[in-house]
Amino acid sequence: MAAIIDFLNTIFWGYILIYGLLAVGVYFTLRLGFIQIRRFPEFIRTVLKAPQSDRGGISPFQALCTSLASRVGTGNMTGVAVALFLGGPGAIFWMWVVAVIGMATAYAESTLAQLYKVRDQNGQLRGGPAFYISKGLKAPWAGAVFSLALILAFGLVFNAVQANSIAGAMEGAFGVDTNVTGLVIMVLAAIVIFGGIKKIARFAEIVVPFMAVLYLVVALYVIFMNIDEVPAAFALIFKSAFGIEQAAGGVLGAMLNGIKRGLFSNEAGMGSAPNIAAVATPNPHHPASQGMVQSLGVFIDTILICTATALMILLSGALGNGQTGIALTQTALTTHIGSAGQYFVAIAIFFFAFTSIIGNYSYAENALTYLKWANKPGIFILRILALAMIPWGAYESVAMVFNAADAAMGLMATINLIAIMMLSGTVVKLTKDYFAQLKTHTPVFNSDDYPEVRDDIDLTVWDEKPNK
Repeated sequence: MAAIIDFLNTIFWGYILIYGLLAVGVYFTLRLGFIQIRRFPEFIRTVLKAPQSDRGGISPFQALCTSLASRVGTGNMTGVAVALFLGGPGAIFWMWVVAVIGMATAYAESTLAQLYKVRDQNGQLRGGPAFYISKGLKAPWAGAVFSLALILAFGLVFNAVQANSIAGAMEGAFGVDTNVTGLVIMVLAAIVIFGGIKKIARFAEIVVPFMAVLYLVVALYVIFMNIDEVPAAFALIFKSAFGIEQAAGGVLGAMLNGIKRGLFSNEAGMGSAPNIAAVATPNPHHPASQGMVQSLGVFIDTILICTATALMILLSGALGNGQTGIALTQTALTTHIGSAGQYFVAIAIFFFAFTSIIGNYSYAENALTYLKWANKPGIFILRILALAMIPWGAYESVAMVFNAADAAMGLMATINLIAIMMLSGTVVKLTKDYFAQLKTHTPVFNSDDYPEVRDDIDLTVWDEKPNK
């Protein structure tokens, strides 16, 4: 079994996804006319607009925060340090490149998730890749495979990974036993998870902005205190990226490590964020507007938060001391703000990883709906299993289980990339429709203009306009 899993991971992560995610991102960037750059102001406006009320939906801002809860995790602190250690400062430049390209992919997948969303038996909006794979491509079996892989990876095993990170950081900084940490996290997660999707969204709406802003404030303080060295840090990133200045790993090492860490961090194309994007009531009431909201999430995750971590490490002079991962980030912060640095990193890891547990669970519950298991017993069982993984993960990490999660995520990402490429014509049409309407009035989706999909979308969702 271990040999099979390792083989799948080699195929998925060594070949298909590294090149596939990049290729799909470049394709959508070109086909949509560099939408993530040319239309960036509109991306921000769609997030800042007042929420609309719709039966069973959440606001675009809540959807952004919930997806960020999953995206912004230990990868933003640990992953960046690993990229710097293995690939040198140039790896950060390639993380930026991946993020900019990935914004187009994130836009495409979340726009499709909005278009094909449905209202379940409880009146709750649901959707995601499984729905547009099933309805858009007429492949319900592929949607089922995708949903099972997502539940395994995001709903279960990744909770153990995040709990393990929290427990390790708490034990290192405060000496708290890992078993105690695991139980505390489980209880806190249960309070939020048993409240349902809307409670998860409200929790994320409060915690995620606070968490991200606090982290960025510390980074800005560090940058301000070392302002004279900041231009040199950016120069080092660019020089190392193109081999002008030799760094660990060389140009190829910088490129590969930057690309890998960037893809893992921002999740663009993985098929995860569209699950919560579908639950939002967009404003304007058009699928493309929620695509823009989720695209902005990639920008916040990588361009802002990952860059903040990278600058704090580079300005500390700690890179090259033999440390990597969270230890390197802690050493860097300790250099800048004294012994409080390791405590701040431990607390930040707690918030980052805990919100990832909450965000990941919301994706799994959405996938459960597609499989027709989202009844009370089904959701209760999923919640119990998801919570049980937390204390287990805090106590120990079993490599094979985590490798299995990587394989599951690789499978779902591969299916998702194929699907959004095959449905790219619909994405282009929706985009042109949105910006054509925007020239004269607020865009509104009209199903009559899309006869090719009318039989596949939930008309009760789109023809029932929400109230402002």
